[in-house]
Amino acid sequence: MNDLSLKVVQHVEAAPERVFDAWLDPELLGRFMLTGPDSGVKDVSTDPRVGGQYRIVMTNDMGDVPHTGEYKVIERPRELAFTWNSPHAAPDSLVTLKFEPDGNGTLVTLVHEKFNSEQSRDGHEKGWTAILDTLSKALA
Repeated sequence: MNDLSLKVVQHVEAAPERVFDAWLDPELLGRFMLTGPDSGVKDVSTDPRVGGQYRIVMTNDMGDVPHTGEYKVIERPRELAFTWNSPHAAPDSLVTLKFEPDGNGTLVTLVHEKFNSEQSRDGHEKGWTAILDTLSKALA
């Protein structure tokens, strides 16, 4: 089942550099890594270099949900890739973000690869869609 993946595309009204940088800034990550109205972010740390680690503790009605990973690609402002480890994803699943100029903003393409089940993939697709919507609002 690990060949399951998802793709979410979203226009963000901000320059590619600003959108890219938001993914590496702990303060901004804490404002947009929200999967729904009842979610929050308790703790964020980043070491934004290839091989560096990040940690994001999200909160929801099930309690604290830790997410960790390692940065694999950092090519500002075009591409960012990192492993994604959480209780709901396959170990070291891979998230790749591409940022393309789009009018006055940025077209963000997020691909998340490697899920244990269709249910996990579908849940992450809802989560990433909400996160990208919140990112647009956080940078507005």
